[in-house]
Parts: sequence; structure tokens; C-alpha cells
Amino acid sequence: MTVDFVKYQALGNDYLVVDAARSGLAGGPAVARLLCDRHYGIGADGVLFAPAGGGEGVPVHAGAPIPVRTFNADGSVCGRSVNGVRMLALYLAEQAGGTEFVVRTPAGDTPVTIRDAAAGLVEVRLPPPSFEAADLPVAGRSGSVAELTLQVGGEQLTFCCLANGNPHAVLLGAPVDADRVRRLGPLVAGHPAFPQRVNVAFGTVLDRELIELRIFERGAGYTLASGSSSCAVAAAARLRGLIGDRVVVRMPGGEVVVGFDAEQRLSLAGVVEKVASGTFAGALHNRLVAAEQAERAAPTERQERVPA
Repeated sequence: MTVDFVKYQALGNDYLVVDAARSGLAGGPAVARLLCDRHYGIGADGVLFAPAGGGEGVPVHAGAPIPVRTFNADGSVCGRSVNGVRMLALYLAEQAGGTEFVVRTPAGDTPVTIRDAAAGLVEVRLPPPSFEAADLPVAGRSGSVAELTLQVGGEQLTFCCLANGNPHAVLLGAPVDADRVRRLGPLVAGHPAFPQRVNVAFGTVLDRELIELRIFERGAGYTLASGSSSCAVAAAARLRGLIGDRVVVRMPGGEVVVGFDAEQRLSLAGVVEKVASGTFAGALHNRLVAAEQAERAAPTERQERVPA
């Protein structure tokens, strides 16, 4: 049976992997929005459009980068989904075998290693983040935005802003509950300082080896877990000297481990789980094809801009 999609989750952060060669869909914002709709589509925080690891798709060669295009649930482009590339690695391993992959994202090539296939333990490695305003971007600013104070919802808050394939505003401080994240998250994500919007991480450093994190993503809203946000909050805490070379990041969905090497490159290790695979029913497939055709017919309306 032909498989059009595979669904994975990483601590409640769920993505679809859609194989362009097998599904017949090249993918784009409109298709992503429809697939991610939890009422009229399949439901997910995002979609990865990528070639297969073998069979009918593009073979995987040792060391050769595997291209992927990732979209958030709202159809916006995700430069690099840390959880997403870990899910793609499991998909590629199932299709063609292997444990080492390089995933080519718009934000750069990303090495991924499957540490324990049976347990779903996958590690990804990232370059040091950028704290430069131009790389998020931040309106009216230049140079470092490692400390950026904004008026948000009647409060004056100081964020550590950085880009690691996605733009992040990290607020380190006292523990926050989900209601506060849902209230402040949209206000920060859509603040005029961030013309391309921003992911918002609310972090509490409990000790030098443990951070508690709550997340509001610009393209998916309140999420149970996020790989790039975990790396962002760890990088912000590391910059302030609050943690060491290894830290556990605890989110509502579970925990990941973030590490730093001597050059401040990061690694993130955590569990990924395959949830389901299947084919698009006729009516959904027709809507997906129609959405893709309409988008191709209006290319000026499709702006896939990727923040650094």
C-alpha cells in the first residue's frame, strides 16, 4: 500500500512527514495549513516535505544531505525544526536503514544521529546561535539583542533574543503557568519589534542542570514541547552563566538533554515516536491538490521567507 504520510511526535510536538515522490504533492503553505488542521485535515504542529529514503523516492547516500522543507501549522516557513529533523531521521532509517544523516534545511545542513532506534532516541547537532538583531530580525535594532527590553501587555520585560534556524525571544525568570504563556505569548510573538514574528520561550533555571520551559510558537501557538526552543532557552541561560555544559530542559510534554561543546555548538537528544502512517482519502486528496494548484497559479501570494 502506498503511504502518503507518516505522523510522529516528540513529547507532544507532532509533525507529519509527507513524501513528495509518493504522495504526488510538492507541498507549500496552503497544503500545510490544510494537513495541520485538526478538524478538517490530519492535525499537526507542522509538516515536513521531503524525499523518501529509498524505494520509489530519492535514495539516501551516506553523507549526502537530504533536503527538507518545513512549514508550521499556519503555513509559515520553519527554517529548521529541531524535532522535525529528528523525526525525519527515523523516517529515513525506516525507509533505507542507517543511523547517521545530514538533513538540509533552509537554515543549513543539520547532522542527526539515531542513538537507539527501538527507543526512538535521536540526537541533533546545531551550530552556535546568533544573537544579532539582523538575523531574527528585530526592527530598528543593530548588533546584539541578547538583552532586549519591551513593553508587553502592560509589563516591561527583558528578553534574550537569538536565531538558531528560527527566531526566539527567551524570557528567563520565575515559573509561569500555561495561562500566562497563552496570554503573553501572542503579544510577544506579534510585537512590532519582530516584523517576521518570533517564537517565545518562558524559561526558569531551577539549578545548573535543569531548566523548566513553556513555549508559544509563532506558527503553532502553545505547544507541549519544542526542540529549537529548548536549544534557545539553554543558549540564553548559558550566555548568562547560569548552567554548565549539559542541561535537562523540562517541558509539559517531557524532557530533552541539551549539551554544549567548547565552541558553543549545541546538541539535543530526546525521544521521538512514530504515531501513524496512511493514505489521503479521496476527498482530502482532492482538496490538497486543489490547494496546491491554486497556490502555484498565484506565485506572488506565496512568500516563503525564512528568518535566519
